[in-house]
Amino acid sequence: MMNEFFKERGDKQMDNMDKNQNNQTNIEKDDSLTTRQGHPVTNNQDIRTVGNRGPATLENYDFIEKISHFDREKVPERIVHARGAGAHGYFESYGTVGDEPVSKYTRAKVFQEKGKQTPVFVRFSTVVHGRHSPETVRDPRGFAVKFYTEDGNWDLVGNNLKIFFIRDAMKFPDMIHAFRPDPVTNIQDSQRFFDFCSNSPESFHMVTFVYSPWGIPANYRQMQGSGVNTYKWVNKDGEAVLVKYHWEPKQGIKNLTVEEAEKIQGKNFNHATQDLYDAIEQGNYPEWELYVQIMSDDEHPELDFDPLDDTKIWPEDQFPWLPVGKMVLNKNPENFFEEVEQAAFGTGVLVDGLDFSDDKMLQGRTFSYSDTQRYRVGANYLQLPINRAKKRVATNQEGGQLRYESDKGPNHNPHINYEPSTFSGLKETEQVGKEYKPEVQGKLVREPIDRKEVTKQAGETYRWFEDWEKDELIKNMVGDLSECDQRIQDKMIALAEEADDEYGRRLRDGLEEAKKMKKDGSSSQNPLGAEDAEQAPKQAEKNSHNSRPY
Repeated sequence: MMNEFFKERGDKQMDNMDKNQNNQTNIEKDDSLTTRQGHPVTNNQDIRTVGNRGPATLENYDFIEKISHFDREKVPERIVHARGAGAHGYFESYGTVGDEPVSKYTRAKVFQEKGKQTPVFVRFSTVVHGRHSPETVRDPRGFAVKFYTEDGNWDLVGNNLKIFFIRDAMKFPDMIHAFRPDPVTNIQDSQRFFDFCSNSPESFHMVTFVYSPWGIPANYRQMQGSGVNTYKWVNKDGEAVLVKYHWEPKQGIKNLTVEEAEKIQGKNFNHATQDLYDAIEQGNYPEWELYVQIMSDDEHPELDFDPLDDTKIWPEDQFPWLPVGKMVLNKNPENFFEEVEQAAFGTGVLVDGLDFSDDKMLQGRTFSYSDTQRYRVGANYLQLPINRAKKRVATNQEGGQLRYESDKGPNHNPHINYEPSTFSGLKETEQVGKEYKPEVQGKLVREPIDRKEVTKQAGETYRWFEDWEKDELIKNMVGDLSECDQRIQDKMIALAEEADDEYGRRLRDGLEEAKKMKKDGSSSQNPLGAEDAEQAPKQAEKNSHNSRPY
């Protein structure tokens, strides 16, 4: 009876909806995207911001629902950057930025004194695949540094490449889903990768890097690092500038071709972890110099790109690299799980003198990263030795999974876990430097950054590549794109032609030649850039040896 009642009521509701089609706010179809609440999604490209440059607002409900579910997709492995290696060391400040006192631009204590050393822990990683995947995959590499400063922890979380595939955090879960193995076959599929990228043309610059030898660094010691996002520095007077961070390895930079990577993987799929560990054990401590680029804090309409766009490089001739210090890694972890696996980083972990910009990717990552750590490691992940600050900590936080000590300290009234209080509870800290007060004005909108040019820098990067890097790029892209739908091929050719005539011509010619040479049974279901990987299952059977049962 009850089921019939609900069915009858549902039928009546559907009839009423059919009669009132003209009153619907959104036109929903069978393939329309919705939230888990059933709300139609009318914009799945842009978070809501003040003006199209940001900042973002906390009431981005669709985005928060999407990203917080994404953060909880796997247990307990990291959602991204699952495969990693790490080491301890120190950062030594130069006390200057280029030839100027660093205090002109930031009051962050970590940079102020020449020769000042700050302990650090660094975690390197691959991005897309799982914890036991090979370290020879075609993939960006994570480069995350935790500074244990006298003002508390600062996390500089970035990658080896200076740009990213997207410039709006709303698209991040979709991007990772497309790059990960197919949810049905559990095999990475280049058609899924290029399907997303061809429909997100801002990714083309990053695709150019990833499909070149820069997509397979030789190891962790000999690769660059970048903060990727745009941050701000704030001085004692509350004045701010935009900054980009870059790590330059003193060991030089080395990348691999596909053939070289396959030979290494056939012998050791942990080669980068072993390389880092062995170098430190042998006393060959890897070093990186930290550089910053500085730009005034405004929209810079004179540039043909937005400085907050993570798919763009700030040209070095306009915004020079200025050295601010160096990092040395000189101690291996004593326990891999306790230190490397449980290390937790977040883009929102900043100290006084460092600040956020309105970078839409940065603002989305700032929620996502710390949210992921609380889910993955637990609410009290900051009490773990690898994550806790190397200074006094005092909070009014209570409870939570695996809490094992109070943050209040020995001289505080244990009955007072709130602020303000008449009694001897914790008090606010007196602020010395002037507060930075950015002015925010604009309508709340869901719009992309209005400087939408997507291929110019990709063309510049292609022309900057050496001939062997160009050859490897074209070969790798042709190998994967030739297995993709013609519509996807056409979109990628158009982007390459727009970036550079030679780039587009070589890609088009390569794909035409690949059609003539196409083998039966070829497939796009391969690791990115792995030539003839679809033949491996048959080769395993053909080249194997029969054994008797026992």
